[in-house]
Amino acid sequence: MGKRLAMWAAFLSLAPLPAFAHPHIFAEARLEVVAGDDGNVAELRNVWRFDDVFSSSVLMDFDTNSDLKLDHSELHEIAETIRTSLADYGYFTFITSDGAPVPVAKPDNFHVDFKDHQLLVFFVAKPEKKVPIKGNLSFGVHDPTLYTAIDFAKDDDIVVEGAGFQKCKHKVIRPDPDEVIAQNQSSLTEAFFNDPAGTDMGKLFATRLEVTC
Repeated sequence: MGKRLAMWAAFLSLAPLPAFAHPHIFAEARLEVVAGDDGNVAELRNVWRFDDVFSSSVLMDFDTNSDLKLDHSELHEIAETIRTSLADYGYFTFITSDGAPVPVAKPDNFHVDFKDHQLLVFFVAKPEKKVPIKGNLSFGVHDPTLYTAIDFAKDDDIVVEGAGFQKCKHKVIRPDPDEVIAQNQSSLTEAFFNDPAGTDMGKLFATRLEVTC
């Protein structure tokens, strides 16, 4: 288990790595931000679909009985490895309320599946504290180290759900990478790329949902 945890951590850039200026793992995502009946954000439902190359490498490393498929116990081991590995990175799920970051609680469960040669990850994240649905809220999914690119193919893949958001306006923001680099040249230094885990510049490039109530 320790060896596999180290493998996953390396793939997801959860340990110091050489200078990487661009993603090496790719995933398409869906995020549903759900309002609770109490007027607070209830939960964020995540679905990630990883690229074929990374998915194949996971199959090779976790297929302990070498039958070229993942059974229930192997899928469970992958899920627990992901949950453990991403704990220090907010599970790649980020919330801000009026500009202030809101920590994400440890998800109760991660679920994974392997379909059409791709690894699928499903989990529900919840804020550690109450987040009232008011003011300016922001929700997103990204890897702070920039090693993994998590993309929302369509604006409809990052949405709000529930009556609590009915009086709110929301829009999907997709930053232009060239503009981000031009506006942050002093921060995007060689030191950052040599030690990406020490910063969270990835948020500047990440697609996010902004909600105004």
